[in-house]
Amino acid sequence: MRGTPYPTLDGLLRGARAAVAARPGVLRLRDIGTSRAGRPLWLLSAGHGPRQVLTVAGAHANEPVGGATSLRLAQRFARDPSVLGGGAGGLNCTWHFLLCLDPDGASLAEGWMTANVSGRSDTVDTEGTLRADGTSTADGTFDAVDIARASGASDTAGVAHAVDPAHGWTAGPSSEGMPPPGAGRPARAGPPAAAPPPIGSYYRGFYRPAFAAQPEFPPVAGDPRAPMPESEVLLRLIDGLRPVVQFSLHGVEVGGTFLQLTRAVPGAPAAYRRIAADLAIPLEHRPFDGMGWLVEGPGVLVLPDGSPAEERDPSGFVSRATWLHAMRHGTVSAVVEAPFWSVAGVGDPRPVAEPRRELADVSEILLGRIKQLESVVGEVDPRPPGTPDGLAHFTAARELMDIGSGVVDTWSAAELATTVGNSVSLGIAARRIPLRAAAMMSKALGGAPALDTLVDGWARELEGTFDARWVAVADQTALQARTMLALARALM
Repeated sequence: MRGTPYPTLDGLLRGARAAVAARPGVLRLRDIGTSRAGRPLWLLSAGHGPRQVLTVAGAHANEPVGGATSLRLAQRFARDPSVLGGGAGGLNCTWHFLLCLDPDGASLAEGWMTANVSGRSDTVDTEGTLRADGTSTADGTFDAVDIARASGASDTAGVAHAVDPAHGWTAGPSSEGMPPPGAGRPARAGPPAAAPPPIGSYYRGFYRPAFAAQPEFPPVAGDPRAPMPESEVLLRLIDGLRPVVQFSLHGVEVGGTFLQLTRAVPGAPAAYRRIAADLAIPLEHRPFDGMGWLVEGPGVLVLPDGSPAEERDPSGFVSRATWLHAMRHGTVSAVVEAPFWSVAGVGDPRPVAEPRRELADVSEILLGRIKQLESVVGEVDPRPPGTPDGLAHFTAARELMDIGSGVVDTWSAAELATTVGNSVSLGIAARRIPLRAAAMMSKALGGAPALDTLVDGWARELEGTFDARWVAVADQTALQARTMLALARALM
């Protein structure tokens, strides 16, 4: 694997500093607080308009796409400040990018991105290759299409879409009849496309904190646990900016894309679906994130009026989501999820003949694999490790191993698996939960052949069962950037 598929923490900072140096009158970069471990939280701001827009990246340690998207869009604003200006067609706003909300978690999760890089620490930008100093070789050809589509116009004729030269996907159509992400669009001249990163390498380096250690979800008032400093930084930022819209950029390793909105935005679902279709990224037919949210057609969830300001995760931890905190200021929060490996089947709307049977099958997979993992861990060494990093991996893995029955109960109560797409999504989740747990437990225990065998085998089975296809990073970031621009224009 040449380079890395996403910018690392160091790459994000290099890219942001290089962009500011190139356009100091348009972009500003400042440290707005520190993490638990003392790492800075960087805010990159573009434009000078009176209205505020906030993008939060890196809320989950295993989802680096948001940082890549933030750099891409900030570089676009630097090249054409009129997009944010007060003139005709401008948004008349200041757009802020919190580059990584959880740098401590990201530092534990980014090893997979550099493990197979031959002595290099360069990042691969979403429009072209970033040099070691963070500057880009990109030519910016994606922008005309993005702005046209965001404003509701038709595609601009003759404008080539961006591709990721190091990780573009060029295989033929999938068995579902949907072309692989990015297929059929003209590519810019560049080096030959390398193979996509192996899905096994992603999981071998996997880390995602336990639910209570995710800063986007601070504890409710009265919880004895104090909010993490990262959570407090974000809440202060929201209260200070009072943004018109807050974007939270997320990624899922295998599946499809979906959008969550805390308030209905007329025209937004249709615009988002057009963008996903243009990039050939499948929509989750019925996402089961936000189980109590309204489904506004394929791939879009809207928070119902009068919903509680608290979220309960499968572990039982109750939090006050920062998405909902912003509503006190009239802010619309939008969560934009992009898949790293896409599965065409998640968008299949056909009804399932026996939903109960489908649900029983996926439940058996989840609980059976957790039981298998418990057996292997018991034979290796079930004691918590003594190092902070090891304990973080162990705690997160143990939590996933303990929630299986609760997840199955939630699925059953919600009457899921009614469509082929939802059944596919559940099948992916049933495999993903124990796979994540096994990967983190192996890291926690310093590597164990029996656990590594599970990780490698389960990762191959996940990829093969669902024909998972790597989505070029250019397409992942285009999905998020274009969706943000479309929503911002709709709201302003």
